[in-house]
Amino acid sequence: MGNGTCKLAFFILISINLCWSQSQHPLKEVYHNDDFQLTGITMSKSGRLFVNFPRWSDRYLNAVVEVSSDGSAKPFPDEKWNRWDRKVETAGKQFVCVQSVVMDEAGVLWVLDPAAPLMGPVIPGGPKLVGIDLQNDQVTRVIPFGPDAVKPNSYLNDIRFDNKNHTAYITDSGVGGIVVLDMKSGKARRLLDGDPSVQADLNVQIIVDGKSVLAAGKPPQINADSVALSPDGQYLYYKPLTGNTLYRIKTELLRDPAVSPSTISGSVEKLAQVFPTDGFWMDSKGNLYLSDINHDGVRRRSPDGKVDEVVSDQRLQWPDTFTEGPDGTIYITASHINESPTFNEGQSTRKQPYAVFAFKP
Repeated sequence: MGNGTCKLAFFILISINLCWSQSQHPLKEVYHNDDFQLTGITMSKSGRLFVNFPRWSDRYLNAVVEVSSDGSAKPFPDEKWNRWDRKVETAGKQFVCVQSVVMDEAGVLWVLDPAAPLMGPVIPGGPKLVGIDLQNDQVTRVIPFGPDAVKPNSYLNDIRFDNKNHTAYITDSGVGGIVVLDMKSGKARRLLDGDPSVQADLNVQIIVDGKSVLAAGKPPQINADSVALSPDGQYLYYKPLTGNTLYRIKTELLRDPAVSPSTISGSVEKLAQVFPTDGFWMDSKGNLYLSDINHDGVRRRSPDGKVDEVVSDQRLQWPDTFTEGPDGTIYITASHINESPTFNEGQSTRKQPYAVFAFKP
């Protein structure tokens, strides 16, 4: 990364800090988009900010962008990757429908592409994980997911990396499951298929600002979604979006191909009762941040199990994905999923822009 980019990233962080000094409000907007629905966010150790947009409607332009200090955004790593021509034969070489962007500890930006546009069936050859080297902003690796890892109705949702053990863990919110990826070989395995811990709870409803979130008169049933890795990499925390139970499991069980499916299912721990969540973030102290969909906010669960409210703000319509900046600031997206046409008889009810916010924990 050039010196100019470093200065730009530093300016972004300074601007945000100045904004804090002028206001007591705990939640600060750092980016917004009036046109396109965003979900994922990640920030590099030098302060470069990246946001992604899933292809959930025909109102769509870029899959991944880098956000500048003035709030403008450019397609990343370039326009070609962001301009899929809707042909099956090119689905493995361009972004089809990106759900998450996540930095790993080595400073590689990874783009998770479930390749299921409009929340429909997976495009053959499209599901993949794309690694981008931020030293030169070039794609250096593409890891495809075959039918053994991704089912026709899968929707790869979020991902966490354990660089020490060369492993990535991915939630499948479509059919429910955890995909474990060996980063060295590029081989992926599906685990916990059919297990209650990755399946939506039919008795849980999502209610935002007093209104039930319904599609065709029924609550959405969204499976394994939220995911976090403990600071020491020993535990994976996860839960369905439509669910109130927080689960965890030892990662050594997930990494060992010799461990039987029944042993893995029997080793899942019911850790706590919480609420419907989309994104998770775990900090270096083991505090788990949970997006609280029903209350437009963020809550924090400490290692001793205590849950505190961190932020509550009506601008956080469907708080979605977290990332943490180099100064400890936490960033979160508001994806307004509850205000989308799917849940409002075909009409969008959104009045605020899709946005990224920041807060100091």
